[in-house]
Amino acid sequence: MSNKTRLGKSDLWVNPIGLGANAVGGHNLYPNLDEEAGKEVVRTAVANGLNFIDTAFIYGPKRSEELIGEVLKEIGKRDELVIATKGAHKFNEQGDVSIDNSPAFLRDSVESSLKRLQTDYIDLFYIHFPDDSTPKDEAVGELKKLKDEGKIRAIGVSNFSIDQLKEANKDGHVDVLQSHYNLFKRDAEQDLLPYTAEQNISFIPYFPLASGLLAGKYNSETRFNDLRAQDPLFAGEAFQHNLEKVEKLRPIARAKGVEIAHIVLAWYLTRDSIDAIIPGAKRSDQVLDNLKTLDVQLTPQEIEQINHIFV
Repeated sequence: MSNKTRLGKSDLWVNPIGLGANAVGGHNLYPNLDEEAGKEVVRTAVANGLNFIDTAFIYGPKRSEELIGEVLKEIGKRDELVIATKGAHKFNEQGDVSIDNSPAFLRDSVESSLKRLQTDYIDLFYIHFPDDSTPKDEAVGELKKLKDEGKIRAIGVSNFSIDQLKEANKDGHVDVLQSHYNLFKRDAEQDLLPYTAEQNISFIPYFPLASGLLAGKYNSETRFNDLRAQDPLFAGEAFQHNLEKVEKLRPIARAKGVEIAHIVLAWYLTRDSIDAIIPGAKRSDQVLDNLKTLDVQLTPQEIEQINHIFV
């Protein structure tokens, strides 16, 4: 188990390899999920020193939080774990969904998540998506009140543009930004990553393996019939070109006795303000595999070589 890392200015210390739990009860995201396997993923994570678990209201919806809550109840150890969840999606009576960052809705979201997670506090609560109407400093101001009340311990925002992030952080209360970033999607390097580094905000990338493309498991014959079928990264000549880039990582992985995915994840942890990553897992063996990233030490030359392959 490597040294724990601190999230932003908060008092949360985490294993740099967390668990993205959208496949734990995320029935609206993945067909045919096995809930018991999902719970076993969480148990395996905790038993092996992984203490940072990332979920959200919309995974399920609600079901991911409920299953994690059941495991928390069963294993105890609450004070050793850092549980992150997110809110912003609002369903009306017809089942239509909208995004709401109003202080009243965020407060209600926190209270509801506390019940589903069967806990007295949420370590890190994110505004999952920005709405179009709520001033972001007002939204974060309500989370600061909830923090002062002991209901949450740290404040996060997710999917915010640089301007929304600056407004949200007007009073310096934002601890963590979660945003889309990987070696194929690096626009966060233009504005978000420099700002989070300057403000001591942890940046947590989602889709770190680009839906598996950066794991080195696909070849030119691989075909997709899910969301990836519509993703430009997986289309035609671009897909072939991307596969060639990923293959250039194989010698580094081979020399270190690990998989390409471990090299990619380790590279993110060399970036300023990326303090933790949250690869997902549907099965327990995938959790153990993700944790192998902690054993990878990249040299400055390797870090630059990887950077250069994906410019």
